[in-house]
Formats: sequence, structure tokens, C-alpha cells
Amino acid sequence: MDEKYFVTLDKIIENHNLEIVYVPKAPSQIEIETNEVNRPGIVLTGYTDYFDPKRIQILGWTELGFLQNMSPVEKSKALSYWLGLKPAAAVVTRGLEIPEYFVSACEAYGVPLLKTNEETSTFLASLIGFLNRELAPRITRHGVLVEVYGEGILIVGESGAGKSETAIELIKRGHRLIADDAVEIRRVSDRVLEGTSPSNIRHFVELRGIGVINARRIFGMGAVKPQEKIDMVIQLEDWDATKAYDRLGLDNIFTRILGVKVPVITVPITPGRNLAVIVETAAMNNRQKKMGYNGAKELMSSLGMGEVEPGESELEIWENA
Repeated sequence: MDEKYFVTLDKIIENHNLEIVYVPKAPSQIEIETNEVNRPGIVLTGYTDYFDPKRIQILGWTELGFLQNMSPVEKSKALSYWLGLKPAAAVVTRGLEIPEYFVSACEAYGVPLLKTNEETSTFLASLIGFLNRELAPRITRHGVLVEVYGEGILIVGESGAGKSETAIELIKRGHRLIADDAVEIRRVSDRVLEGTSPSNIRHFVELRGIGVINARRIFGMGAVKPQEKIDMVIQLEDWDATKAYDRLGLDNIFTRILGVKVPVITVPITPGRNLAVIVETAAMNNRQKKMGYNGAKELMSSLGMGEVEPGESELEIWENA
């Protein structure tokens, strides 16, 4: 069974600077379980089919204006249709004045009522983005996540492969660390993965022979970043003389993480290889490919081999990822 996540209402209030008009209990005890939101216009008319009470309800000029034009009896009936379904919370936007009858109805049904000065569309976009991130499916995997030339690079490999040392060298070259050792990966949309570090080990890096260091304190705030999308995976492994490694880079190899396709390359480790430079080059090459340029294709064309279409294959880097 898929694990369910939630975010407490107090975190939403703090993140969006919401004003509390009424809450039936401490906001830290109110859990929001869905990243979808709702504008309750049609529910106020009495049509309650398919209504999801777990969603936060957003009300602007349209909803309050609709209620304002009703008689007292109609208002009471409309609010009972809606609030009787016990929605998770209601937020009034644009800093609109909330009528006393509306506040009283929320109190009677025990529905949290909040207020924001933001415009409705702006607040909706901000809230959905926040909920997508907080409630996203996630896994934690062993690896290092760095930002290199704007590309989020997830470096994986066996313990002792040199992931942390590569990260330190990249920091020294002006790039940024997101996570070392444990990377928490969230699927914030059907096509986007975002990685971060567990809060208790954030900014710390373990270097064998030296110990644990704090990258932020040693290299400064510019050396770290709280989260980054994952654009590419680089798998480090010991050189295997019997294995045929990709020398052209023509084919597109990808892996799936939480169902999202991510490009992956395998880099064999041998003494003397500058892994930081290899990661930088891989990041720039991946960006070029996203922009439609493939160096291997150009080489094939210049050698008179015509247009060669890249193939595609899948590589599993983790079990149950």
C-alpha cells in the first residue's frame, strides 16, 4: 500500500502568511492530506456529488458575491450544503471582508477559516505548488546530490566509490551541495523529481580519513542549496576490464525513479580520473542534449554515416525505486 503523507495546517499558515479568523483546535493538529484544492461555487447551489472534503476551499469575489445576493434563508441553506460536508479548511482571498454570518457558520460546523491578501489565482498557484512538494511521493536513497551548471546531478555508487570526495571537489569549483549520503527524492509532478537532504544531516559531508565536516560553515552559504530538481544520474563503479563501456554516448540510457524517466550514465573509476571534471562535462552535455544537440550524432554525420537515430535503453540503479 502506498504511504500517505500529510502537512499540518500551521505549516501552511506560516508558509503563506495566512491570517487566522477561526480554528476549532490548534492548527498543528489539523492535517491536510491532498494536494488538490477547490472553489466551492457549485456546491453552494446544492450540488454536492463528487465533493472532496479533504481539499482546502478557496473563496474570492465570485463566491462571496454569490452569497451576498442571497436572502438570509438562502445563505443559511447554501452554507449548510457546503459546510455540512466538513471541508478541511476555507481561505478567503484578496483581503476581502468576511461577513459575520460566514464566520458564525464556520464556527457552527467547526471548519477552519483563514484569510490572505493575495489575489485568488496567485494564491491558488502558490498553494498548489507548496502542497505538491509537501505531499509528494518520496523515497530516500544512498547517494550525493549536487547542482552543477544549473543541472541537478545525482551521484550514486557503492560505499567508498568517491561520491563525497567528488562533491567536495565540485564545491571547490563553484558548484553547490544539496545532499550527501542520504538523498530524499520527491516526485513533485509526473515529470519532475526534486531532491533534498534529511534535515538532521543537511550540509554535512563524511570524508574518510577526515571525518564529518559542515560544508556550509567551511565553504560558505554559496556552497549549499536546500533542494534541487534531479536532471541526471551518474553511477560510479569500479573499472571492469570485461565490460564494454559506452564510448560514443549516442544512445539514451535512462533509469526510472518513482516512475519518472531520468538520464543515467555509468562512469568507471580508475586511479587518476578527475571525477569532478567528468561530472561537469556530463552536466553540460546533458544540457546540450535537452536543447537538441548530440555530439555523437554530429560525429557520425561528419564521418559520412548519415543520420543515425539514438537508441534508448533502461538501466535499474536501485531495486523498487
